[in-house]
Amino acid sequence: MKIKFKSFAELKEKVSSSGLTLSTFLIHYEAINEGKEEEFVISKMDKTLSAMEESIEKGLKNKNVSKTGFVNGWAYQLKEYINGSNFHLLSPEFTEVILNTLAVSEMNACMGRIVAAPTAGSCGVLPGSLITVAKLKGVDRRKLIEALFVAGGIGEVFQNLASLSGARHGCQAEVGAASSMSAGAIVSLFSDDIDKIESASAFALKNVLGLVCDPIGGFVEIPCIKRNVMGAVNAIASAEMALAGIKTLIPLDEVIIAMKRIGERMPLELRETGEGGLALTETAKRLLQKFKAK
Repeated sequence: MKIKFKSFAELKEKVSSSGLTLSTFLIHYEAINEGKEEEFVISKMDKTLSAMEESIEKGLKNKNVSKTGFVNGWAYQLKEYINGSNFHLLSPEFTEVILNTLAVSEMNACMGRIVAAPTAGSCGVLPGSLITVAKLKGVDRRKLIEALFVAGGIGEVFQNLASLSGARHGCQAEVGAASSMSAGAIVSLFSDDIDKIESASAFALKNVLGLVCDPIGGFVEIPCIKRNVMGAVNAIASAEMALAGIKTLIPLDEVIIAMKRIGERMPLELRETGEGGLALTETAKRLLQKFKAK
């Protein structure tokens, strides 16, 4: 019999009654619902992780330039700047988060192979934050794979209670959801406390409520890629607060429902149409005209 949950509260109840951790429960959940052995779904997630790692590596290898020209090798530029000057505003680790997030997001804009996590437009957040933190802290691969199941479980709650679509609920439902998923997953690397995982996820989403989706020309490039960086940094900050024991006063489910209500009130122009916000600035119009004239 398949296992079902709609909300994070329901998921917590099932985890509690199972006696498992959130990650091991979600592995079991995935195996039961797919009709496969647990090792099969773990192996499948390992391949997903490999694809994420590959997109980081390839995204930093060369200068990525999109067909529009809007993306022009930012990750490579930052890497060369750091290598040449060894200057970091905060630390090399912080810069690595930015680098890896940019790399994956640029791979998406340049038609490289990425993992939609949860969407193509927000693909840089999870690998840029989770994989980088795991690497820097020496987390073993199995634990990192388990954290991806946690991210997936949180993403499923978003899909159940609202959506993961910028066209429906703005960028809060894409980069916001990715940041929320990443924050919870990062906490799970270091703690099995499901309340801390929920708090991190709730913090990350609360921080970006109301974020509109206004890509120039409808391309997932500007401002999407820089917002991925913001989402990755936000995820790590939210995880750090939760690991310290700071608790969310608003449950994750209610934050997601609030996101949905906000998204439903957003004008259509601010929901991925490219007809509002930054997409209507004079410079954006000129950039788009220049691209169309090519």
